[in-house]
Amino acid sequence: MGDGSTGGFTTRQVHAGTRAPAASPRALPIHLTAGFTFDSFDDAASHFGSGDGFGYTRTGNPTVTAVEDKLASLEGGAQALLLASGQAAVAVALLGLVSAGQHVVSSTHIYEGTRGLLLDNLSRFGVTVDFVDDIGDPAAWRAAIRPTTRVLFAESIANARNDVLDIAAVAAVGEEHGIPLIIDNTFATPYLLRPIAHGAAVVVHSASKFLAGQGAVLGGVIVDSGRFDGGRDGALFPQLTEPPRGGGPSLWERHGGSARIAYLRESIAPRFGPTPSPLNAFFIGQGIETLSLRVQRQSENALALARWLEAHPAIASVDYAGLASHPTYDTARRYLQDGYGSVFAFTLRDGLPAARTVVESVQVFTHMTHLGDVRSLVLHPASTSHSHRTEDERLALGVHPGTLRVSIGIEDVADLRADLSRALDAVTAAPRTVEHERVA
Repeated sequence: MGDGSTGGFTTRQVHAGTRAPAASPRALPIHLTAGFTFDSFDDAASHFGSGDGFGYTRTGNPTVTAVEDKLASLEGGAQALLLASGQAAVAVALLGLVSAGQHVVSSTHIYEGTRGLLLDNLSRFGVTVDFVDDIGDPAAWRAAIRPTTRVLFAESIANARNDVLDIAAVAAVGEEHGIPLIIDNTFATPYLLRPIAHGAAVVVHSASKFLAGQGAVLGGVIVDSGRFDGGRDGALFPQLTEPPRGGGPSLWERHGGSARIAYLRESIAPRFGPTPSPLNAFFIGQGIETLSLRVQRQSENALALARWLEAHPAIASVDYAGLASHPTYDTARRYLQDGYGSVFAFTLRDGLPAARTVVESVQVFTHMTHLGDVRSLVLHPASTSHSHRTEDERLALGVHPGTLRVSIGIEDVADLRADLSRALDAVTAAPRTVEHERVA
């Protein structure tokens, strides 16, 4: 009865037909299972002792592992760890490196979810943070570092002002102190920029965005450089270099330069539990197969629209790193040689009423809080993603009452331009009203 083909009805409905025949599929198989059977008593003991093989999807899954290998290769890292969301990737990366009483130095220009994690959540556990406003000045980063600093954090292309970070310069500051630089590379994608090649220690992504590309699933990823030096920096990260609670060799002794991501994989991710669905991993892997084609098209569309908008009389300014008018244009030219990305902001001269008219007039653009989709998207940051910032903070970040953020898709650029043109014509045709433009 071992194959499930005999026995009572209820026994057969549970056991029959559960062993798929061996085959070699061209597409990545979806191992949609909570756990995996062991071949023997000793096989189970070996798995729990060494971690090799697969026992339970929370600690490893063949579909997830295949996508991790693809992402590590594309980012030029040693290993990758796929998680349930981009926010999970940021949280797990930080939780693996900081302890109570320690300190993070972060760019001011980061995703609001990450900022809230630092200010509202990690602060409850005694982790403090200082923010660097002038992210292009290495001296500003250096001045913010304390003896307790364990992480530098920034985005390769910042939300929402589109500032491009001089990754090599900031990574060098961290290297002086043995402090890893974590880069959120969601906006750039590994097609346009690979931060590890410029000195970053860790890269995170919201895989829900460009990597998946279709806006259907959530996911996040951490990619590690594999360059952790326990002999030099072990005193800063004893969790990586000291023996574990039950004794035995340390992570540094077992994994060498990959001790950092081994700690995330073995201790942080499975215990906090942001496990990705193998089905979501499959969709992310499928999306990655067309990443370069999509991002190239999206970047070309974005540059064309940004140039057109900059010359439009209804537009006060366009914040796109691919324009010569952008303050980090020279940095962008050094780091983004295959395109400048497809997410940027522009500000309308007539402020909040004009922004409202544009959002409610577009037909090809989709109004939603997302980016990196094959579809073009639009959002009003001051009333949505940046609504918890003060007015002065929003202005410092380039978020005005009339600012809109767009994520440009793969549609025909002529259709996108026509859609925006109709919306901007509606702004011009709208009667002037006295409307308070302060966004609370």
